[in-house]
Amino acid sequence: MRKIAIASLLLLLAACGSSPKTAASKPLYEILTSQSDGGGNIRFFEILSTPEEIRMLQADENLRKKIAESDLQTANFIILNMGEKNTGGYAITAEKVEELPDKIVVTVKETSPPEGSMNIQVITYPYAIVKINSKKPIEIR
Repeated sequence: MRKIAIASLLLLLAACGSSPKTAASKPLYEILTSQSDGGGNIRFFEILSTPEEIRMLQADENLRKKIAESDLQTANFIILNMGEKNTGGYAITAEKVEELPDKIVVTVKETSPPEGSMNIQVITYPYAIVKINSKKPIEIR
């Protein structure tokens, strides 16, 4: 009887032991910021993949906390810049991000204000910064 009690206790302790934790998988992409003002005056998309390029993003106070040191080696970043617009109501973002065996495909969505709508009459520079949690080559559509 005593051997059964000891064996049961050992099984209980083994079952309660810590099991290796798996790291929570990161999403394929994250929109770090999407702003109606602050981008460049021309439309362009830029992929940042080297640590030197990514460190430029870390100079921005709002992005600094969103970019980990490990991201320099494991992630790419995309600047989506819509260019100069004459009114408010414009936006740009990544609508869809797909991982294929050999690359990442990013579909960009540009939004314009509805025709005839009332918008703030000020020049804006919409942009977005997207983090891609992969070092695969990126294709932007």
